[in-house]
Amino acid sequence: MAEDLTITQSTDKEEQYKSLIPQIEALLDGETDLVANLANIAAALKEQFKWLWVGFYMVKGGELVLGPFQGPVACTRIAKGKGVCGSAWEQGKTLVVPDVDAFPGHIACSSASRSEIVLPLFYNNEVVGVLDADSENLAQFDGIDAKYLEQICALINFNG
Repeated sequence: MAEDLTITQSTDKEEQYKSLIPQIEALLDGETDLVANLANIAAALKEQFKWLWVGFYMVKGGELVLGPFQGPVACTRIAKGKGVCGSAWEQGKTLVVPDVDAFPGHIACSSASRSEIVLPLFYNNEVVGVLDADSENLAQFDGIDAKYLEQICALINFNG
């Protein structure tokens, strides 16, 4: 298991992901604990990209419940269809929001958040959680983030 992370200094976002993904694979290799793996993924993404907040919400009892994350304290529970996270869960698709203030029903867990990306996590064709990342910058996230974060989400093993 790799416990060191090599931060890529490149300003090219795609290069950063291409360097980070094999390192995340190494972190996950041989580890079966879901919470440990989600925690390491959140930490690796936060370290590489310096986003305001990155973490996971898991579906429990009909709502999203806060899971492992890096960043300031966060909303603990989110209803299906509410905010960006609840909408990504309900729609089962990645949502890229360049300006959170323009998103109807945005839940402001942090007033510093300006843009957001949320990706559904699938297990047996059902959404079982979401990966959420927030930035202090407008239009931080784009199709490149969606492409590579979807690859990272696909690495998560929910079988234990």
